[in-house]
Amino acid sequence: MVLIKEFRIVMPISLEEYETAQSYMVLKMQQQNTTSTEGIEVLENRPFENEAYGKGHYTSKVYRLQSKAPAWLKKIAPAQALVMQEEAWNAYPKCKSVLKCPHFSKFQLTIESVHRADNGCSENVHGLSKEQLAARQVECIDISFPGKDGWSYLVGRCSVDFSNFKSARTGRGPLLKGWQDSCKPVMTAYKLMTIDAPYWGFGRQLEQAMLAGERALFLESHRHCFAWIDRWYGMTLQQIYELEQQNDSMLDERLAKPTLMIGNEHFNGASLDSEGIYSKA
Repeated sequence: MVLIKEFRIVMPISLEEYETAQSYMVLKMQQQNTTSTEGIEVLENRPFENEAYGKGHYTSKVYRLQSKAPAWLKKIAPAQALVMQEEAWNAYPKCKSVLKCPHFSKFQLTIESVHRADNGCSENVHGLSKEQLAARQVECIDISFPGKDGWSYLVGRCSVDFSNFKSARTGRGPLLKGWQDSCKPVMTAYKLMTIDAPYWGFGRQLEQAMLAGERALFLESHRHCFAWIDRWYGMTLQQIYELEQQNDSMLDERLAKPTLMIGNEHFNGASLDSEGIYSKA
């Protein structure tokens, strides 16, 4: 059974600011999670254009984060099984990313993101069918509350207390009870997760582990987004792009090139067609 869940993350920033904030947050968290033996390797980073999304930016990355895998998965799978590849199409305010694991060839996690200048009140931004809406679960994530589970610590917990936080450059904050209904500017990231892990015996466990891990990542990454507002506020997208280029080179130098290198050939020649869906090339 395919799991469908939508996360809604309300942010005290504008729709335009979020594009810069998210890009800055991604590169900083990549730096924090990359060492000489583990981390994120950028295989490709280039512009793209297609009918489904228009113009945007495509990235292909390999994630080697074996230490963050659940203990039960480490027991049944070799280290290579815990390496994943992500392909992402960022055509803000719409984005799509697909994660696959060569060792578990039937597994696929898809995240489709839509960003709106509202406070999380839109009910079907992804244009789901009646059947999909009936199967969909919805959870609103409040960034004012820190994560307390083990996943939050694994992905990089943000320790800022937003009930006492105030941005020096923008004057925004603190985030008190009901802040989503009163703050201006405001926007929401609507993230639709679809997980397919058709494996008897542990498929359900794998789905729940990925769900918990992604939820923690959504929470902590967006908490960092706001906590770092005085760092990224006022930056241009061109400045962010230049930082990304420097960051990609730094990650390649920091992360050793082990025999776990994974190429696109492991993904059966799949490519994104004009409808934004995987098909045989």
